Amino acid sequence: MLAQAEIGVIGGSGFYAFLDDAEQHDIDTPYGAPSDPLVIGEVGGRRVAFVPRHGRDHRFPPHRINYRANLWALHSVGVSRVIAPCAVGSLRRDVAPGSLVAVDQVLDRTSGRPSTFYDGPKVVHVPFAEPFCPAARAVAVSATGRHGFDVHDGGTLVVVQGPRFSSKAESRSYAAAGASVIGMTTHPEVALARELALCFTTLALVTDYDVGVDGHDEPVTQDEVLRVFAEYTARLRSLLFEIIPALPSDRTCQCATALDGTEGRSALAAIAAGGAAGVVDAPDPDRLR
Repeated sequence: MLAQAEIGVIGGSGFYAFLDDAEQHDIDTPYGAPSDPLVIGEVGGRRVAFVPRHGRDHRFPPHRINYRANLWALHSVGVSRVIAPCAVGSLRRDVAPGSLVAVDQVLDRTSGRPSTFYDGPKVVHVPFAEPFCPAARAVAVSATGRHGFDVHDGGTLVVVQGPRFSSKAESRSYAAAGASVIGMTTHPEVALARELALCFTTLALVTDYDVGVDGHDEPVTQDEVLRVFAEYTARLRSLLFEIIPALPSDRTCQCATALDGTEGRSALAAIAAGGAAGVVDAPDPDRLR
């Protein structure tokens, strides 16, 4: 039997470890292996599973991450809520580096990334008007100010393909479209989480102003993004240790009912039962309800 967890944490750039006194679990999925083995332990009496989305040695660029395997692996051990920190650039003057944005909307500008579990023959369309969990976001926003972050409750995160950074014209167009921050990984993570009826919360740590926005003409560099994120990693870890025990046990949000009225649950059970060879302990269909 696989170890069980209730809450998942997906670590971003520079956030490669989270839990102490935890066990490592190698998990295969119908989509191959996740970015790293899951690390499962406890935080404030809650069982937590952690995976670094880029791998612990940052070997996977954003367009090569096996997002489906990461989300399926978390789901397979019982995770129903996911918190996913990430590094982002700011597209607005009032969203300064060092602040956190608990985003409530996503604008997908990626291409070619597998972004669904539902490839047929069952046709499944999930609602996505509110991509992020409002209940978990409220808990996160309440806790964030106590850890010295300037927090923004809500905002649109535009997700670009990467691995290159944006041109000035692209950044200006995203800002004009109403986006607050820009990153490379939240989609398809959030869409896949919705297809599994998981609650998903993105905490976007602003590392820089994007080039071409509001007079900022210095190009963004990888070294600067990683340096700034590393400065805040310990504080972000402490924040998560406060958020996790405060998350409500019961899910009354619409995330939990995303598959109601669809063929989603039976499709997921079929994938688990007949997926790729070597699937380890496919999820119990009862947990798909």
